[in-house]
Amino acid sequence: MSNDAGARELGRRAFLKGAATGTAAMATAAPGLAEARARTDEAAAPEAAVAAPPPNASQIARELSASPPASLTPLVTRPGSDLMVEVLKQMGVEFAAANPGSSFEALQESIVNYGDKPNTMPEFITCLHEETAVDMASGYGRAEGKPMVALLHGTLGLQHAAMAIYQAYYGGTPMLIIAGRDDGFIQAHTADDMAAMVRSFTKWDAHPKTLPEALAALQEGYRQATTAPTGPVVVVLDTEVQKEEAGDFAVPAYRPPVIAGLDAAAARRLAERLINAKNPRINVGRLRTPQGVRQAVQLAELIGASTSSQATVGPMSFPNRHASCGPGAATDYDFTLGLEIGPADVALMGPTIASIAATRDKMGVAFGGLRAKPSPPTAPLAPMAVKIGETIGLDAEASLPGLIAAVQILLTAERRDAIAKRAALTAAANRKANVEGVRKALTVKRTGWNSSPVSLARIYAELWPLIENEDWCLASPSVLSGSHHRELWAHNKPYSYLGLPPAGGIGYGAGACAGAGLAARERGRIIINIQTDGDMNYAPGALWTEAHHGLPVLSIMHNNRAWHQELMFLTFMAGARGRGTDRAHIGSTLRNPFIDYRKMAEAYGVAGEGPIEDPALLRAAFKRGIASVKAGRPYLIDVITQPR
Repeated sequence: MSNDAGARELGRRAFLKGAATGTAAMATAAPGLAEARARTDEAAAPEAAVAAPPPNASQIARELSASPPASLTPLVTRPGSDLMVEVLKQMGVEFAAANPGSSFEALQESIVNYGDKPNTMPEFITCLHEETAVDMASGYGRAEGKPMVALLHGTLGLQHAAMAIYQAYYGGTPMLIIAGRDDGFIQAHTADDMAAMVRSFTKWDAHPKTLPEALAALQEGYRQATTAPTGPVVVVLDTEVQKEEAGDFAVPAYRPPVIAGLDAAAARRLAERLINAKNPRINVGRLRTPQGVRQAVQLAELIGASTSSQATVGPMSFPNRHASCGPGAATDYDFTLGLEIGPADVALMGPTIASIAATRDKMGVAFGGLRAKPSPPTAPLAPMAVKIGETIGLDAEASLPGLIAAVQILLTAERRDAIAKRAALTAAANRKANVEGVRKALTVKRTGWNSSPVSLARIYAELWPLIENEDWCLASPSVLSGSHHRELWAHNKPYSYLGLPPAGGIGYGAGACAGAGLAARERGRIIINIQTDGDMNYAPGALWTEAHHGLPVLSIMHNNRAWHQELMFLTFMAGARGRGTDRAHIGSTLRNPFIDYRKMAEAYGVAGEGPIEDPALLRAAFKRGIASVKAGRPYLIDVITQPR
């Protein structure tokens, strides 16, 4: 902030600080004054009991006004936070989710008021908890393969959001976290090195001291978040920098990251192996963006390869019902290419979060699952040989365009004919395998079909024909509800299933589904949330955010009235110790009283129905829910379910 603006900042904060310091000064500088004041107050007690007059119309108008009084001139004409918003617009950031806080009030004001189309790119999304804001960024990042912003207030906001950030780090989820810092207000809300609280589980952080540094840090943070290994990054922004007068400072142009892939010579050698193979195979893990998925499909179709997919366990993988996906006509593959997955004859695998964890873990926490040593930096490739059984430490998605171009050059008419014949055999074999797999799965899953409480398999099975022809995304974790979608549903979009909470933390589902709802809202997509009851109770305020912002989220409660995994553990432990299992429910069930999730949803403004215990009622309820979310209104159906 400029000296003039900083010296004359007005408003609530100055008043609160002045009141607090003034009271302290009175008590310190004039010890006898407190006693005298007490005697005066005691004598004036009858008058003090008289109610103060209500505020007049002018006072109310000023209190509710969104603008300063007309007699005041703006403190700044081009605030730094406007330029920050301009940078976010340049980078295509669609949303900024936050539980509002005073340390970023300047940036929030710019988001909602700055530009020809204020509150657009990004749109301010109101959350009832900081953890929800970050979980929303996780759901959005997983669905779209790019970051949105989570705004957090000082030390407290970072701590509230810490578990959600930790999960995003484990999952390699790209997001841009902006933490507001106000060193002149409440000292417990600030710190000299605020990002240190989450440094061990973020990819990158910065605390810029000037406006030019702040704009550069936002741009670099976005680049870091989207470059493998993708992950959450933190930029700490001081209030003074947000509020300072920018003058005629020009917003620097954003430069997207340059991500290294195969060089031309290596791409040609790898293309030759693929083209010359009689029965090539491509195994596909998790790519970075939908564009990478499209390119993987293009490569498989060009060479007539059969493929594997991770689409039923997470986002950004090969469509699992594509004609190429499956075992193919024969499993004697003579060359296998791995894209972000191994082992394979040749695997292209970029760095993972585990490869940088040691360099970020300054305190030596050594989080389980992230104890790998940092990988050596990958130098730009010189012409190289591609060796069988080799893992090439380069981003697969960045390598695909060059590999596709090399394959296209090598495709002769004779090779195209052979590939077309192989592709036809592969498609027929894969279709047969898919049909047989679904038939077998349904036979098993019909066990308990008409039971009450409701079978989880029936929930997934009844829902599938109603959404099969919709553009849908299963955004909720599914392991605790049986993962029945894996065999029964077709996962043909990069966002068909967003996967588990990466670190296995509870409280993730509702927020992540709301974030996926942000991605879905303007794209004609609907979000399916098979919502576990224990998870819902961590941050149910996500329902209000869904209602407030019109997010197309259909939540179907997996209401088994317990933290059932813990109930199983406790039951086993009690049995193993010979104590009996009749008290295993203590501390591991949600009963006495039962929770009414329909009423919970109603309280937050979300329509719903239930509890449903008769499975014959599911289909009609699902139809009503789908109609509601297609109209942009979230809906919740409470279903009393079997434990697993």
